[in-house]
Amino acid sequence: MAEGSTSSSGILYLVLLLLVFLAAVASLAIGPADIGPLDLWRGLLGGDERVVIILGELRLPRTLLALLVGGSLGLAGAALQGYLRNPLAEPGIIGVSAAASLGAVLAFYFGLAGQLAALLPVAGILGAGAAVLLVQLLAGRQAGSVTLILAGVAVSAFASALTSLALNLAPSPFAALEIVFWLLGSLADRSFPQLWLVLPFILVGWLLLLSTGRSLDALTLGEDAAASLGVDVARLRWRLVGGTALAVGAATAVAGAIGFVGLVVPHLLRPFVGQRPSRLLPASLLGGGLLLLAADLVVRLFSNGQELKLGVVTALIGAPFFLWLVLRQRRAL
Repeated sequence: MAEGSTSSSGILYLVLLLLVFLAAVASLAIGPADIGPLDLWRGLLGGDERVVIILGELRLPRTLLALLVGGSLGLAGAALQGYLRNPLAEPGIIGVSAAASLGAVLAFYFGLAGQLAALLPVAGILGAGAAVLLVQLLAGRQAGSVTLILAGVAVSAFASALTSLALNLAPSPFAALEIVFWLLGSLADRSFPQLWLVLPFILVGWLLLLSTGRSLDALTLGEDAAASLGVDVARLRWRLVGGTALAVGAATAVAGAIGFVGLVVPHLLRPFVGQRPSRLLPASLLGGGLLLLAADLVVRLFSNGQELKLGVVTALIGAPFFLWLVLRQRRAL
């Protein structure tokens, strides 16, 4: 049984890697300027100056950010669902997304984003870090998963209230519109400097979250059983919350609020990994990147004059899925 599950997990990883590669190639090739496969290859090798500019300035950073942001959301969702043992858990449940959004909104509100573009993701990351500290202070050192959820919901509600206040007191309708558009989520007009800024935070967050796999496997037996197997639950929580804050906070800071990826992706992939959190984590990382790449392609293909916002597309995918999940849970009762 274990060998069969390991084999199916390996096949799943290979399939996901292939799909991610194909989606990335499509993301580089599709856009207002047609780039054929041969031109794309020459552009990647630096042979066609027009294609090199299009790829370097627009499409390559957008493609890489879609992978990083989607991967972060999928990975964090899988880790949180494993730790909280709650199928409805997702990164926003511990307040990181709302706090990162608040940090970025404050950068807009006080005009910092207009002075230096790098200050926008920095403000988002600072907001996510503040949320983690506040959640840990509220939950306490020995808190269980329920207390952690309650603390996260409280921080998320407070951050959302402050974001609404900033919108309410926006200095002009244009400033309010700018904040609203950013909150809807997008990867348009992102560039390599923004990618380099958030990349270290996201990679460290990935490492922290991926390192929790074996402990999450033990936690499926219950906290007492996991403790008897040598798992330090309090330390596991710090790694998980810290990793989520770094990865999702940085992702939200650069792309805006993008929901449902962390909820949908682990559910879709869990049946293929034998319900093992340690196998679900890398699969959700790849699956999240794939889903956001696909959603970004939808944005580019179906926008007519005014580009659809990425957060709107993921919500249109995720909300029906969430409804189906509720109905399935009700039938299971």
